[in-house]
Amino acid sequence: MSIFLTQRFFLTLVALIVGFVVAFFLPWLLGPMYISLGALTVLTLLDALLLYAPVKGQLNPVFGRRVLGDKLANGSENDVRIFLENHYRFPVRTETIDEIPHQFQRRDVLFKTAIGAGETQVIHYQLRPVKRGEYEFGALNVYAASPLGLLRRRFRYEQGRVVPVYPSFLQMRQYELLAIHNRLTEVGVKRIRRVGHSMEFEQIRPYVPGDDPRSINWKATARRSGTGAADALVVNHFQDERAQQVYCLIDKGRVMRMPFDGLSLLDYAINATLVVSNIALLKHDKAGLVTFSNRPGAVLAADRRPGHLLKLLEILYRQKTRYLETDFELLYATVRAKIKQRSLLILFTNFETLHSMQRQLPYLRRLSKDHLLLVVFFENTELRTYLDTPASSTEDVYNQTIAEKFAQEKRQIVLELQRYGIYSLLTAPQDLTVNTINKYLEFKARGLI
Repeated sequence: MSIFLTQRFFLTLVALIVGFVVAFFLPWLLGPMYISLGALTVLTLLDALLLYAPVKGQLNPVFGRRVLGDKLANGSENDVRIFLENHYRFPVRTETIDEIPHQFQRRDVLFKTAIGAGETQVIHYQLRPVKRGEYEFGALNVYAASPLGLLRRRFRYEQGRVVPVYPSFLQMRQYELLAIHNRLTEVGVKRIRRVGHSMEFEQIRPYVPGDDPRSINWKATARRSGTGAADALVVNHFQDERAQQVYCLIDKGRVMRMPFDGLSLLDYAINATLVVSNIALLKHDKAGLVTFSNRPGAVLAADRRPGHLLKLLEILYRQKTRYLETDFELLYATVRAKIKQRSLLILFTNFETLHSMQRQLPYLRRLSKDHLLLVVFFENTELRTYLDTPASSTEDVYNQTIAEKFAQEKRQIVLELQRYGIYSLLTAPQDLTVNTINKYLEFKARGLI
């Protein structure tokens, strides 16, 4: 069925019923009420005729189309546009209901608009998925009413479209554009002052004011001075070392199932891995991936050839958390067997207590011995919010004392890792990507990789 009665029709009908009741006591009103009832019937039939009259050259007088990408980005706001075209010879008022996937749990995707004769309207809204996988969109329902407004005709479009939700490639593109235009500081990436020189020599060039005097090549300067050349001072110019291997190690155990702002810690780690890997490729390094839990996961060898980032994206899309405890001994065995060259290992995991970290410390020390290891784990932001709330009762004081103990253990984990020469990063989930990029760039600036 594609025709529906509007609120205006029912309000008019209620008014007529009330009028007939009053006419029972005032017989002189009975005639006008019959005329009003006849007028409503005629206008309703006329409204139906207007809505269902054929439009020359058009199959449907009102056309609707939903426009969105072939895939959605997890954890990001994805743009969705709805185009509505009115081919009637009169303006229409429309109500558009988009049947979005059930995973969003939204019931407010209703848009009301007025479209002039022969005009087009664009409706824009955003969707933020928080779980990877396939999302099925239902129909796009457009209810059109003529200026009479007694009936509405329904048009249905775009039925049964399935769209996959991938790791946040939108976030990756944002950081990529900022990196290309040297504007990463706008999102919190720090400018790191280079300490000393990297080891890769590029060229000798003339000295200009502001160059580090320590980079002057005195032998080349002496040769130029002997030829009588003006501005004889020359300096050695260095560039970042290239083709270094950067591996992201992602823990898929039960500790990564904890949700923050709708996203699990695993999804935060996956989104950060995609961005950091892309930044590493822009810096001419090689990016690789190892996932692990209580059993072996995916392994992608570090590379920077065209298409490598797409392979990484496809692998990340398929990763899921498991309910068992992570086997760090298995991780060490995998790294030892698959990664032969000294590399930067960015380990995304989570430790809630000092004891849980100490049980894995022997394997972390072995990894740190052969590679540059950065252990990334998460601050409990909800715990921090609770601690910042003033206590209002004795029970709150007691609970905040316990919460402070857990927060202190996180800081003790950082100190314990530093004691064994292992780099660590304790970060809030929402700041993970920026803080990880900062650490990578810091290691590059210090010549550690």
